[in-house]
Amino acid sequence: MARHGATGPGDALADRFGAFGAGSCLAFPTGAIFGERWIEIGTDTLVGPNVSISAGMVPGQKMVTNPVVRIGDRTMIGRGSHIVGHFRIDIGDDVQTGPYVYITDQNHGYENPDEVVHVQWPHDVPVSIGSGSWLGTGVVILPGTVLGRNVVVGAGAVVRGTFPDYCVIAGVPARIVRRYVPGSGWLYE
Repeated sequence: MARHGATGPGDALADRFGAFGAGSCLAFPTGAIFGERWIEIGTDTLVGPNVSISAGMVPGQKMVTNPVVRIGDRTMIGRGSHIVGHFRIDIGDDVQTGPYVYITDQNHGYENPDEVVHVQWPHDVPVSIGSGSWLGTGVVILPGTVLGRNVVVGAGAVVRGTFPDYCVIAGVPARIVRRYVPGSGWLYE
């Protein structure tokens, strides 16, 4: 049943996306998906079951960037993950995520402690996940995160900041625990 409920190139749902590459698939059942025209999915990419992807806060919202969410070629987004884009989320090629990963480029502001948080103006800061990276189960990627190429993020990490190519990060907040230095090999922090 799941195979017959999946969405692929040429299907009505796939045709609503800004791009939906050959060989790519949204597994069944899909999560909440809206703002498709501002979402691009590369070739041979698998978006697992119950994954939610949104561009904007509500269906039909006009966006200021295009694409808002870009998922590269040969990437795999794990079951139950959420990708919530408002300005720009760029996920490179050959990226793999575990299940239940949360990626967003927006947080509510909290300038006025006397005002309810959810009505304060949000802040949008682009997110970039480098090609070849791997995000473990339950990782949270916060606005402004920039991951280099081939970065491993340990399960349950909460990530904000810029991290170089070829490193392993883990923790809350995430920090580099190991990095590869050409000529020296792997160094532990």
